Amino acid sequence: MLNTVQGQCPYCGSELELAVDVTGGDQDYYEDCQTCCAPIQVFVRVDMEENLSSVEFKREDNS
Repeated sequence: MLNTVQGQCPYCGSELELAVDVTGGDQDYYEDCQTCCAPIQVFVRVDMEENLSSVEFKREDNS
């Protein structure tokens, strides 16, 4: 199941919209910002019932 999530680029502040597949459980991956092309680390947390718990966007350099 795909969920659409919204957030902000931790580099340039532009709005982000991502489709997240919750059937794979917790995920950590990189997605490039559509505006500034910076690599954003995305943390997806899914609960036991395959519901989206949280999505976090961080800078690659952890600033």
